[in-house]
Amino acid sequence: MSQTSSGRELGAGIPRAPEAIRNVVLVGPSHAGKTTLVEHLALATGAITRAGVVEDGSTLSDGDDAEHRQQRSVSLSLVPVDHDGARINLLDTPGYADFVGEVRAGLRAADAALFVVSAVDGVDTATSMLWDECAAVGMPRAIVITKADRQRADVEGTIEHCQALFGEGMGVLPLYLPLHADDGHVAGLLGLLSRRVFDYSDGVRVETSPDPEHLSLIDDARTSLLEGIITESEDETLMDRFLAGDEVPFDTLVEDLEKAVARGHFFPVLITATSPVGFGMSELLEILVRGFPSPLEHPLPAVTSPDGAPESPLTCDPSGTLCAEVVKTSSDPYVGRMSLVRVFSGTLRSESTLHVSGHFMSDRGHDDHDLDERVGALISPLGKTQRAIGQVIAGDIAAVAKLNHAETGDTLSSPTHPLLIEPWVMPDPLLPVAIVAHASSDEDKLAVALARLVAEDPTMRLERNPETGQIVLWCMGEAHVDVVLDRLKARYGVNVDSEPLRVSLRETFTGPAKGHGRLVKQSGGHGQYAVCDIEVVPLPPGSGFEFVDRVVGGAVPRQFIPSVEKGVRAQMAKGVAAGYPVVDIRVTLVDGKAHSVDSSDMAFQMAGGLALKEAAAAARISLLEPVDEVLVLVPDEYVGAVMSDLSGRRGRVTGSEGVGTGRTKITAEVPGLELTRYAIDLRSLAHGTATFTRHYLGHEAMPAQVAQGLAYTR
Repeated sequence: MSQTSSGRELGAGIPRAPEAIRNVVLVGPSHAGKTTLVEHLALATGAITRAGVVEDGSTLSDGDDAEHRQQRSVSLSLVPVDHDGARINLLDTPGYADFVGEVRAGLRAADAALFVVSAVDGVDTATSMLWDECAAVGMPRAIVITKADRQRADVEGTIEHCQALFGEGMGVLPLYLPLHADDGHVAGLLGLLSRRVFDYSDGVRVETSPDPEHLSLIDDARTSLLEGIITESEDETLMDRFLAGDEVPFDTLVEDLEKAVARGHFFPVLITATSPVGFGMSELLEILVRGFPSPLEHPLPAVTSPDGAPESPLTCDPSGTLCAEVVKTSSDPYVGRMSLVRVFSGTLRSESTLHVSGHFMSDRGHDDHDLDERVGALISPLGKTQRAIGQVIAGDIAAVAKLNHAETGDTLSSPTHPLLIEPWVMPDPLLPVAIVAHASSDEDKLAVALARLVAEDPTMRLERNPETGQIVLWCMGEAHVDVVLDRLKARYGVNVDSEPLRVSLRETFTGPAKGHGRLVKQSGGHGQYAVCDIEVVPLPPGSGFEFVDRVVGGAVPRQFIPSVEKGVRAQMAKGVAAGYPVVDIRVTLVDGKAHSVDSSDMAFQMAGGLALKEAAAAARISLLEPVDEVLVLVPDEYVGAVMSDLSGRRGRVTGSEGVGTGRTKITAEVPGLELTRYAIDLRSLAHGTATFTRHYLGHEAMPAQVAQGLAYTR
């Protein structure tokens, strides 16, 4: 935006006030160049050397460390840089759809979003959906086009694509155009506001006046840009002056542009290149510092007390009540647990005692908790370099060491005034994978390792299914599964094997039946004697179990009738045909016999179980499978394919309705057995544009041909 090349102050240090902080989350598809862009911004601000290393010799990406490279690609990471008197906390997020939880955490920690789009690959639909998500909460945004100097790069086409997807009439306009060299590749930028040419063809930034050809390009695009800026101006006379042909002062345009960006009303498009020399970094840094809002300008999340009582809204005041949130948790076998924390109010100091509140995640294996804990060192991370700091003020982000009980999403506050922050919305993990320890030596370590992984990752749910006996990890997708299993092995030395997922089946009677249970044993002294006759009748689905006593004449003594019921229930839990629990039946005790000496509670329990087994042997037993209600939100062009796929899964489509523009909600009832890999298949079917949820409805009879194909029992 500047009219002249600006020499910026570097190394501004830790900010003294929230207004000097910019928290920016970088989002975009995989391979768009987010991590490379972060490294070049760090290089441009002097945080790293031209060789890409920090002062202690480590690198931001640690290319020789495979584990760290993977962490950088699938985890939220923080890179703080200083520019023009401001601290810019760059939050680099994964581009894979499986790690949307990391993106959501970055959005919570940030005050503005930088959408990174490759000039070679363009915008994917997941990024477009994320744009809509940011728009719903009014988050300020800018777009940066990367790889502008690559072969096959189409900068102009990418700008048009962004305008079409993100809203051409919504202030998505470029601040610069690409400067093409004689051979066609992009060698610099044409500044639309400044009407200047920034040529990088010789490896350094050379600023010149445009020739007539470039001036024509600049002025054509500049008119649309000025109209977009002036439309958002608070000066209502500015548009009239512009339409009358008056020249709007440059400083006025820049000031109005920066205000519109900070308010989330204008979304500038910038252009960068990171190879071999790179350009656009100073222009991007200028927008980040001058256009993006400080924490003082961004709404803060709602808070309550841990018991749910309302509290006063937070203010971004370093002297206010302490309230911070853990946005990322990571574990290292050598360093221990490290928590990335955003401070919303107050000041967090090292070696202090905090109250840790964790709620709302018990359904995913994260137990609710409230406790006091002493924190260790506060760290400003840069790659693997850990720079100790004394405090973190409101609005800033830093890492906290040795916060051993806090989990991702937990609230940190003062022990004398505990608070709880309203959690951000996390997607439901919908891909189950059953695991088992590879060897007995792994079993002892597995529980501890899983507990730590669950604490780190709120998008993973741990289930120990009491019916199937399996340990089930619910993940976001195949890539998420691979990362979780790799972390178990690499970090904690736990080897596991995956096994076929078993769904919780049931058994029931399809018609009435009678059973006779007789237990007569005599081996000297007191024996075992019990006889009972029962009638079994199937009940409607979901009715459960009923026990009726119709014994007359005291054939079964009153004290043993509960024993018969107990025995029947025990046999129902074990199953009568394939080893699955029996449900939805009424058992009526109609007759029996007892012995004055040899009858006992245990004898009648066993007789009740034998009677139910005999009744099952004479009746037809049906297997029941769980059925879920599935809600699929899908673009209209994929509705037919999704409905056809659901029908192929033995699903019953119960309805469809339009939701918003160009999207349809499909409702269906689908057997749980057919949904094991639906998270993967739906993503492939709708090219990552569809989402779904599932809720258990009940158990229904399984078709005979499907039941015969099952290769497992309890």
